[in-house]
Amino acid sequence: MEIEQKYPYHSLRAEEALEKLQSRASGLTDEEAQLRLEEIGPNELTGTEGMNPLLLFLKQFKDFLILILFIAAGVAWYAGHMVDVYVIMGVIMFNAVLGFFQEYRAEKAIQALKSMIKQEATVRRGGKAKKIEARELVPGDVIILEEGDSIPADSRLLQAKNLQTVEASLTGESLPVTKKVTPLEEKVHMGDRTNMIWKGTHVARGTAQAVVAATGPHTELGKISSSLGEIKVTTTNFRKKTDRLGKQMAVISILTSLVVFVLGYFLRDYPFEEVLLVTVATLVSSIPEGLPAVISIVLAIGAKRMARQHAIIRKFSATEMLGSVSVIMTDKTGTLTKSILTVKRIFLGDGSEYAVTGTGYAVEGGLTQNEQEVNPSDSPVLRQLLLIAGACNNAKLGEQPGEGKEGAEKGEPSVMGDPTEVALLVLAKKITTKNEGLLPEVRQIDDLPFSSEQKFRGLLAEVEGQRVLMAVGAPEKILKLSTSILTAEGPQDLTDELRQEVWEKMDSWAEEAMRVLALAYRPSDGTSEEAVADDVRDLVWVGITGIVDPPRKGVPEAVAACRSAGIRVMMVTGDHKKTGAAIAREVGILDGLANDTSYGDALQEDELEVDDQEFSRMVDQVSVFTRVSPNTKLRIAETLQDKGHLIAMTGDGVNDAPALKRADVGIAMGIRGTDVAKDAAQIVLSDDNFATIVRAIQEGRIVFQNVRQTSYFLLTTNFAAVAVFIVAIAIGWPFPLTATQILWVNLVTDGVMELGLATERGHGDIMKQKPVPRDASILDREVVPYILLMSSIMLGLALGAFAYYLPQGEETARTAVFLVVAMTQVFNTFNMRSLERSVFSIGLFSNKYVNIAFVVSLSLQLVVIYTPLLSGLFRFEELPLVDLLVLLGLSSLVIWGAEVYKYFRFGRKQAREQK
Repeated sequence: MEIEQKYPYHSLRAEEALEKLQSRASGLTDEEAQLRLEEIGPNELTGTEGMNPLLLFLKQFKDFLILILFIAAGVAWYAGHMVDVYVIMGVIMFNAVLGFFQEYRAEKAIQALKSMIKQEATVRRGGKAKKIEARELVPGDVIILEEGDSIPADSRLLQAKNLQTVEASLTGESLPVTKKVTPLEEKVHMGDRTNMIWKGTHVARGTAQAVVAATGPHTELGKISSSLGEIKVTTTNFRKKTDRLGKQMAVISILTSLVVFVLGYFLRDYPFEEVLLVTVATLVSSIPEGLPAVISIVLAIGAKRMARQHAIIRKFSATEMLGSVSVIMTDKTGTLTKSILTVKRIFLGDGSEYAVTGTGYAVEGGLTQNEQEVNPSDSPVLRQLLLIAGACNNAKLGEQPGEGKEGAEKGEPSVMGDPTEVALLVLAKKITTKNEGLLPEVRQIDDLPFSSEQKFRGLLAEVEGQRVLMAVGAPEKILKLSTSILTAEGPQDLTDELRQEVWEKMDSWAEEAMRVLALAYRPSDGTSEEAVADDVRDLVWVGITGIVDPPRKGVPEAVAACRSAGIRVMMVTGDHKKTGAAIAREVGILDGLANDTSYGDALQEDELEVDDQEFSRMVDQVSVFTRVSPNTKLRIAETLQDKGHLIAMTGDGVNDAPALKRADVGIAMGIRGTDVAKDAAQIVLSDDNFATIVRAIQEGRIVFQNVRQTSYFLLTTNFAAVAVFIVAIAIGWPFPLTATQILWVNLVTDGVMELGLATERGHGDIMKQKPVPRDASILDREVVPYILLMSSIMLGLALGAFAYYLPQGEETARTAVFLVVAMTQVFNTFNMRSLERSVFSIGLFSNKYVNIAFVVSLSLQLVVIYTPLLSGLFRFEELPLVDLLVLLGLSSLVIWGAEVYKYFRFGRKQAREQK
């Protein structure tokens, strides 16, 4: 038996679909279903089994710097320096363990965000309805759905009564989609297949029976999930930069060590064994064996800071990558907006207009007119509108968060029902909660659900002993069915002039991307207990409401911050063109765009079917794309990447997942986001707030800055130390340090001070700087003058100390050189806290970790010099206290040299900017 799950069932009549799926209206038997389950497999998405801890750990060793460290360990082992071997291997393991635990914890955090409740489905088996786990569904099963149910599999409708489904997570359409049973043309876009319902969506209104057409990976949801594995994921930009950095520093280390060996062995004819030991020591100390660990620590600190800002890092490199993005591609529904419909305006039959304050499900807010709060009891027309809004719907509003089937934001009650009806119910609750007794009691007699054919919903009710028929629906339909208009003096004839005024108001609100609903009523003198569509006539028109999906709090400020940071924000959504453009204007995305507006404010899918050259121009000039498919999102992302942009893609729906994975940084919403989107992303926002991205970008920029500054520190100190050897050998002096002393300097400077630098916070307004270019190296030419200056100061001080103390003996001279080389490197840490700003302007003691590292490093040096056992082991001589203080004071010259350099290079420019 073979069931075709890819067949266009939407083009068949319901009976034909059942026949094609070898099923019947009474459903499959348990035996038939079991056979199909064994043959087809469970109704689950593939590729979501989670992580493999072993593979996650082994992944940590895929780094060029780690390879260099293995080579250095091999050289040290060959030379018999087993202590060095152990130290280097310890660094390698520390880096791997740190990276493993960070990514493992991130994966655990993502799993905690996912729902742990098993999904169930009501299915008709052998003619009887029963509940089973959704994973046990098979093609041919007949499922029964009610309002609020999640749809467990792609299915062809058999019966539908007033059915609407919410498909925002799959198609991006924020409003409920009306469904019907009638067959359609075969070539119809997925979003327009109104006789099909899709896995991963849910029922907003009505009831239905449907036959399952596809399960698991064969569903539309499953196809997107499966296709993620086929998307080419490029090597991260940060990995490219750190690989390049490792190669650059390794080449410098190897070349300088070879120079030491050649000069010592061939030019000065020092003993081979002594030259080899010193060469290996300089190689081990100059190779940045601590850099992988420090980079991991910097990333871990950044990831921890981001987690505090509600951004969970799933992939280590994304910590820095986010700080380098130049374009953010964001979805609209649930990302920029709350995905919660809210009534914002009211226009009444007496010509008055009100603004509604408050957003979301929270029953907080009120009515204002000309920015002044109004008393609703003063207007009988307003009271009538609120009465209809609160009574003529089937929505439910929970008393506490979590009571309904649809989640709400923190502090808001949960809800269940059609989003537009929820908006009207919340409107009524906002006003009546503050004004007890404002509205009379309503006894519902019969309900007339909404249908796409009649374009309204009705309610037959009893109000203060009188029967009333209420109606809410499309404004053009309600206006057509109305013959009167309610004013403060009572109902009046609805003249052509009044109709025109209402039409103009509705049009203007529609241009602002509001969904307009009209509310009306008429007294009913009948005795029937049933409401029918034909009774909805001769209505008294009361007013209209303007409903919006409002932007999230802080989003306009976040978009503005992105612009000041040189980051372009683009909206790529499946929603309507007018709605997308209106929200983009409201949050500021459409401000400051290119002058060429030949394409308009926004483009939609059918306008993007052009050649690559024209498409590239569109991407350059337009920042709002609507009604787009997943493939078009990918095309936009790839076009931007081809132009050299480093992009971040935000989203929460299944339709976002391919672009989330293809983007340099994929950012998924943790609360409303689908599991497929979370699995495809590198970062998950636990608060679903676009504004969180800006804070994460700031942390990401600090991470890159700290990696760069730590790298400069290592390069400067290592270059200066090797230069001391090269010059001393060239002069003909003895080795200024022994192999053991070299390694100890490396430990008490690089190994300690770089950890302090890893914790540095940003200085100045880092969000006013442009993103780091995609192809920018961590090491660049701009730092060369600084490195040469600091190295020259370190070199001069070390050689001067060696020359001064050499007459007193080699061990005394080496002690002085050891102290100067180590302390100049330690003092240089303060310089490296900012490459442009004075250390005194940012606060000499503002980074407590650098200060702690300073004390620890100095203490270790003094211990090894003044402890008899250690000084004998390292062959040091005690220096008089005065000499010690003089050498420490001379070593601090690196700070004053850097201060002079920063002033002439950057200080005057900063002073002009402050003015």
